[in-house]
Amino acid sequence: MNLFDVYPVNPINIVRGQGSLVFDNHDTEYLDMYGGHAVISIGHTHPHYVKRLENQLHQLGFYSNSIEIPIQKELAQKLGKVSGKEDYQLFLCNSGAEANENALKLASFYNGKKKVIAFTKAFHGRTSLAVAVTDNPKIVAPVNETDNVIFLPWADETALEQAFANNEISSVIIEGIQGVGGIQVAPSSFLQKIRSLCDQYNAVFIADSVQCGYGRTGKFFSQDFADVNADIYSMAKGMGNGFPVGGIIISPKIQPAYGMLGTTFGGNHLACAAGLAVLEVMEQDNLMQNAATIGEYLIKELKKLEQVKEVRGRGLMIGIELPEELSNVRKELLFKHHIFTGEAKPNVVRLLPALSLTKAHADRFLEAFVNVLNQ
Repeated sequence: MNLFDVYPVNPINIVRGQGSLVFDNHDTEYLDMYGGHAVISIGHTHPHYVKRLENQLHQLGFYSNSIEIPIQKELAQKLGKVSGKEDYQLFLCNSGAEANENALKLASFYNGKKKVIAFTKAFHGRTSLAVAVTDNPKIVAPVNETDNVIFLPWADETALEQAFANNEISSVIIEGIQGVGGIQVAPSSFLQKIRSLCDQYNAVFIADSVQCGYGRTGKFFSQDFADVNADIYSMAKGMGNGFPVGGIIISPKIQPAYGMLGTTFGGNHLACAAGLAVLEVMEQDNLMQNAATIGEYLIKELKKLEQVKEVRGRGLMIGIELPEELSNVRKELLFKHHIFTGEAKPNVVRLLPALSLTKAHADRFLEAFVNVLNQ
């Protein structure tokens, strides 16, 4: 049997990692400035993370949500404290798409409405509802198509107001910083307008924080920069540092009912151990502040480079837009300098490293990046 060939794969076999470094089967060292799509939040194989998972595995790896699972409550309390959203409620699942799926469904349960506002270049996942609010026709199958989604131009307040006018909107889903869309930062005024209109029309503000959340920007949620509270925040990626963990935190105004949401694997013992380890390391190592500091340094240095068209982002979520003639930069970084980065169209290099990235590793990237630009 062969693998179903849906990914373009680099001919590199990574077999181990430590911090922001990974090593292939020939023991070649690579600097990881991408974290496997923003997943590695506290660094590869962090000792506390490994120990947390190992200890839990020796006790119990899994049982279903039909019993009490105290470690879920422990995770909820820690997440509330670190995120500053202590009055919210936590529902655990397994991935970012699943988190967004549940958020959209919950919003519709809450107000009984069907219409959802999403935005151009949005990416929210690949499951049925999540892909329906994703602005990429190539990955939307006919069965996923729905008339319930309204795509609006990014950051267009007039279009947003007009879309709300008929009072049919169930929810607005927005990334605080678009990832796949090229590291586009949502203006604070636009997020505040969403909050205002959702309040006015009893719609639900869904903050997709799968990639731009969990401390990556220097605040726990990137939407926090706008001084607004969303009704639902979706999370995954950095939440488990590689272990499949996803979740939504839900405003106290939305009341639960048995059967409303459900999951088999979500919130299992190992997932919660991974989630707790991530939050504990973030706290003890002050990783949100580190992300802010190192990210500010990288952005400042990158903006000095004449060949760069634009630098966008916050903290350690950075997009470097390059002219078309420099479309080879990512491959040069990977194969000549052994540095992993990401991409977004049309020609944006994405940086999503661990929040523990050191200045020395940031400088190593900058030196290699300048070398590639000038060759």
